[in-house]
Amino acid sequence: MGERRWRTVGGALLRVIVVWAVSTLTMLALAGILPDFELQSSDGESITRTALTAAWGAGAFGLLTVLVWPVIVRALLLVPALVLGLLVFFLNGSLLLLALRLIPDGGGAAAPETAVVVAAVMSAVASATSTALAVRDDNAYRRRLSRLADRRRRRRGERIAGSAPPGTVFLQLDGVGHAVLVQAVADGLMPTVAGWLDTSHRLTRWRTDWSSQTGASQLGILHGTNHDVPGFRWYEKDTGRFMVSNRPASAAELQRRAVARTRDAGLLSLDGASRGNLFSGGADQLALVLSVAARRGRANRSRAGYFAYFSDPANAVRTALSFVAEVVREIGQSIRSRLRGDEPRVGRGGLYPFIRAFATVVERDVVVAAVIGDMLVGRTAVYADLVAYDEVAHHSGPHSRDAAKVLERIDRAVALIAKVAEHAPRTYRIVLLSDHGQSPGETFEGVYGLTLKDLVRAGCGLPVSRRAGRTRSGAEARDAVRDALRSALHRPVGEEDAVERPTGGTDPVVLASGNLGLISFPGLPGRLSREQMDRHHPALLRTLANHPGIGFLLVRSERHGSVVLGRDGAELPVDTLDGSGPLAVFGPGAADAVRRTDSFPHVADIMVNSMYDPDSGRVHAFEEQIGSHGGLGGEQAHPFLLWPREFSEPVADGGEPTGAEQVHEVLRRWLDESLRDGHGPQVPLGSVEDPRQVAGAEEAFPVTDGAVPDKSE
Repeated sequence: MGERRWRTVGGALLRVIVVWAVSTLTMLALAGILPDFELQSSDGESITRTALTAAWGAGAFGLLTVLVWPVIVRALLLVPALVLGLLVFFLNGSLLLLALRLIPDGGGAAAPETAVVVAAVMSAVASATSTALAVRDDNAYRRRLSRLADRRRRRRGERIAGSAPPGTVFLQLDGVGHAVLVQAVADGLMPTVAGWLDTSHRLTRWRTDWSSQTGASQLGILHGTNHDVPGFRWYEKDTGRFMVSNRPASAAELQRRAVARTRDAGLLSLDGASRGNLFSGGADQLALVLSVAARRGRANRSRAGYFAYFSDPANAVRTALSFVAEVVREIGQSIRSRLRGDEPRVGRGGLYPFIRAFATVVERDVVVAAVIGDMLVGRTAVYADLVAYDEVAHHSGPHSRDAAKVLERIDRAVALIAKVAEHAPRTYRIVLLSDHGQSPGETFEGVYGLTLKDLVRAGCGLPVSRRAGRTRSGAEARDAVRDALRSALHRPVGEEDAVERPTGGTDPVVLASGNLGLISFPGLPGRLSREQMDRHHPALLRTLANHPGIGFLLVRSERHGSVVLGRDGAELPVDTLDGSGPLAVFGPGAADAVRRTDSFPHVADIMVNSMYDPDSGRVHAFEEQIGSHGGLGGEQAHPFLLWPREFSEPVADGGEPTGAEQVHEVLRRWLDESLRDGHGPQVPLGSVEDPRQVAGAEEAFPVTDGAVPDKSE
């Protein structure tokens, strides 16, 4: 035992010496290349003295990195992620300048901008050297992971026994539809997933609710209910709020409501971790979780994930460099797309390159590192969301080359997590799933020359933007409104005298959730009926239902209950929907999805679903997205579920799960099966008496105006 310990200490000392030597040589090389970086005084010194100066500088920089950097990062936990990423270079350069001042006789000097470059290169080289040494010695690598796991477990005050039941890691590949995953495997873009399908895992698709977006799906998956989530964003008349799923206050309120409805803390309430998600799932360990992001002080544990990752300056520098590279990559891809004349195409300027880089680099790196840490600690359940594909596919298209490159990088991240699982203190089963897919298609505005809001205002007899009025489609809409108004008021179509102005209510609120539109009239209380809308705005429903870019409408009728309206006067009561009529092209389950949404307390006055072409799979998003999700139609409604063969079938008869709430039950059952495999306790319900005790129970923000930012902002 003593000999082994000395051998371990000797190996560790040898690696420190090697890293120090490589860092010294790197500093010498940079001093020879960069004119503003010196390792000797102006009067000149011997090569030996210069080398000694470099060794002093490299050693001092290494010690400061170990001792000071974690303190700095912890002090900056409240700094926004994008700002922290930009500060990485400055902070690392400042440590180098301090290290040069610690050299005896002042043997080093560098300009501030040069120090930033030198520090970044040295951190990257030291990290690469240390990693290479560990990889070459597999036993050393295993020991390092084991020590890290033991250290973290001691902090938790527990140990994981060798006979502990398997843990479960749920990796959500945001926006990756079943068809996209199958094609990516066939094209060789995701070799890790392909290998699993050949040996250890099974694959099926599942069907989303009408609101096919992350807010509804993930709330249902993690908390067991997505009741009363009609879209990605919606207006609540009774509270006067705009609810937007990816806003911290809204996410907190949605989580509070879900817990109050189920009396259950969530899927991850038993020793769980939530990473990069909109909601906590009842987990105690959080990183980048939106529902707690609005909290201040110690109550916001989500930012601790930043510290765990950025406390290593090599991680910080590597991620910052990758961030810059991703910004450049997006700009280059956007320029090439324009030069090729790709269609459809949306604008990709402004802040979007930085938003994409955050989603595809910073969030990915932090989330993957957090999941690795969770496995090394031995946590029972981990749920993490990798959002990179969804962000890129919105602007480049779900089947684009840009999106395909992102899938390759996601597969490498999954492979890394699977590799680390081999060194964890307990066995882990990895489940891959998605929350929705994406359907391609040109935007509604791109095809018809006006937005859904323009069309609604025209139907209400309100002014539309001059841009929309100048387009052919805008002119047609205006003519249709005029003719419909005259017909409704029993006026001759050719009569040019002024017609009666529609009265009642303020301007409509028109919100978009992909190819799903939600229209509300704030000045009129309650859910308006079709008859009320016909009295206040006689042309509106007819204008919308007959537009070629719209598939169907859902409204309430005083005579027939809620009804689905389609072109040419089609009208079907919701109670008797069977998937025929306007819903026929949307496939099985569309009628049930519409019927369920109709029962929500905050369903909009008018729910609008865009057209869907089953031959091409196209929809028309009401937002600036050529890959969209949020409503019915095509691949957006068919995410996937890929699970280890040790688990039972998601649905007993081999069918597909329907709705996020059923997926929640499937995942909960799998967690229970894992624990029973280890003869451990079954997953508790985690019942709570007061839902306000759950993380993220803040109030949603009030309405300020009718403009709600786009999802990606």
